Amino acid sequence: MRKLTLAIAGTLTITTAMTSCKSKSAIEYPVAPTDNTVDSYFDLSVADPYRPLEDDTAAVTKAWVEAENKVTQDYLAQIPYRRKLRDRLETLFNFPRQGLPWKAADGRYYHFYNDGLKNQSVLMRSDSIDGEYTPFLDPNTLSDDGTVALTGVSFSNDGKYMAYTISRSGSDWTEIYVMDTATGDLLDDHIEWAKFTSADWNGDGFYYSAYERPGDGKEFSNANENHRIYYHKLGTSQSDDVQAYGDPEHPLHFHSAWVPDSEDYLFVKGGGDGFGESVMFKSLRTPNADWVVMEPSQDLEINIIDIIGKDIYFTTTEGAPRRRLMKAPLDRPTKENWVEVVPEAEGVLTSAELASDKLILVYEKDAANQAFVYGLDGKQICEIELPTFSSVSFSTSKKSDDVFYSAASMCLPTTIYTYDLASNKSETYLTTDINGFNPADYVTEQVFYPSADGTMIPMSLTYKKGLERDGKNPVYLYGYGGFNISLNPAFSSHRVLWLENGGIYAEANLRGGGEYGEEWHHAGTKLNKLNVFNDFIAAAEYLIEQGWTSPEYMAISGGSNGGLLVGATVNMRPELFKVAIPRVGVMDMMRYHLFTIGWNWASDYGRSDDSEEMAHYLYGYSPLHNIKNDGTPYPAIMVTTADHDDRVVPAHSFKYAARLQASDTGDAPKIIRIDSKAGHGAGKPVSKVLDEQADMYSFIFYNLGIEPVVPE
Repeated sequence: MRKLTLAIAGTLTITTAMTSCKSKSAIEYPVAPTDNTVDSYFDLSVADPYRPLEDDTAAVTKAWVEAENKVTQDYLAQIPYRRKLRDRLETLFNFPRQGLPWKAADGRYYHFYNDGLKNQSVLMRSDSIDGEYTPFLDPNTLSDDGTVALTGVSFSNDGKYMAYTISRSGSDWTEIYVMDTATGDLLDDHIEWAKFTSADWNGDGFYYSAYERPGDGKEFSNANENHRIYYHKLGTSQSDDVQAYGDPEHPLHFHSAWVPDSEDYLFVKGGGDGFGESVMFKSLRTPNADWVVMEPSQDLEINIIDIIGKDIYFTTTEGAPRRRLMKAPLDRPTKENWVEVVPEAEGVLTSAELASDKLILVYEKDAANQAFVYGLDGKQICEIELPTFSSVSFSTSKKSDDVFYSAASMCLPTTIYTYDLASNKSETYLTTDINGFNPADYVTEQVFYPSADGTMIPMSLTYKKGLERDGKNPVYLYGYGGFNISLNPAFSSHRVLWLENGGIYAEANLRGGGEYGEEWHHAGTKLNKLNVFNDFIAAAEYLIEQGWTSPEYMAISGGSNGGLLVGATVNMRPELFKVAIPRVGVMDMMRYHLFTIGWNWASDYGRSDDSEEMAHYLYGYSPLHNIKNDGTPYPAIMVTTADHDDRVVPAHSFKYAARLQASDTGDAPKIIRIDSKAGHGAGKPVSKVLDEQADMYSFIFYNLGIEPVVPE
């Protein structure tokens, strides 16, 4: 199929090229601005004609974005049931939901609550756990459109103040404000250009991590360098804040602060250069105290639980790829003095937290959670009985016997329980009912299938009871496979729309994730990254071979690293899929490290400037660089991104979509949905979530040739 000559960078005119699509009328794709850029990576020359799209503030890029959004909205507008799907999703999403309660330093109880369709959940407060809760901080009042998200709260140890962090329009940039907990009044304190931080209190102020203010127009694209820790004293200007830690010799490292409740020490963790983190600390009671290094490298995961007596309790991968619980004396904290408290187990130790004078340890086995109570001496006391094949999250405190936990699975909405440490008994505290959804009508099963090298990969399948394996069931296959992140059972109300229309939701636990510890993770990184794509392809093949579905009914989706997954597997095996939705994906593997915090992903991906071998490997699967242009039919593809995504900058999706549209990949549509005042996903207002999900499901159903049934 012939494409018109690509436009030249610098012209403001957006021309179009004609191509056919699944719809009755042809799509006119905008032609993107280009130049003649060619980059050299050792012996490899790589053309990058869509380089102008990396400048998201340029007039030509803005014009192209506007034209692309018109194409996409025109395409979606022709889908006759799009509005009905949006309405159904709103109904499914319109139910009260509450987060785990916790007792704060002011003696009151707090939880987040949404009565249904509020864009952001409200922080509620009560004098007692069973008392009346009233709004304490409503982030919906911080903007007119719900695009300001409350990302964290932190109470001073005397309970007088609460610092809270917000993000605007989905950006990773963080602002910090402070409230008086007695009156609810906002103080004058205001911190800007913080990132990847909380507020860690010490006395009448707090520590936080921030970057220098970026240049105008480059707030969401320039590489972030020289992360520093500052101390802010209440009642002063940010310009007066004192730098507590910096590392100019390593400008690409992250630094985060932690102060125990005793306020005796300042701990600093460093990351960005390995799979783990370095740890050092110093006394806050001794003037001009020296830093004490606990672990200098970033080779080990070290997650500090707390200081108990004269020991630091922490979990680590040191000598245990599935993690173990250790302690180290404060006066001799280096590795040779670490003492094992709870040894490595069959499952992966995912969290450990203090509950009064005991420890609650959560493990992951075959992608589901188990929980146990231990003494500080490392002896197991009991197992906490959880719903089968579920994920769990705890709310505990060393100062209280109160224990709450939430549990959820693919078919069961989140339930909150109270747990009695003395009797090992759980009681239901709060259940969740979804409009028009009966969990008893659905089932989840876990299967294991062989990947290309014979490795057995777990996958969960959720579907309506009575479904037959006739090869015609629509499948929504989802995966991630990276950064040691596990895909555990979780309930999603918008997924009900898919299930009630006879769809199968398949979630594959690919290598690169954390489901089986560091060995599983490493097996999907750097020169092993192809394992991840092969695992995902094998999942699709298994579903087809077992009669669950066929390629004509297969839709795949993934976000961020999962967007990379979708883009790469479509290039490798386009005939397996009918629809693909790569969301906010890492699509340019040769240049990802040059934007915002992309350099931080090198521990998983490697970099194109590492070595000749690494450059060739990355180039061999980079979604942007491996799009076929020989008439090979591709599935229908809708790329998604957002204008404020400063995690995976939209240039990845821009360049990928432009090249996809300019290539000969058959007649199925190739469109890009570019959201405004939105970022990588976290904190997105409910209204935008519903809009995006409605568009995704509309695109999937339409291109599968299925007209969904929507209850009246």
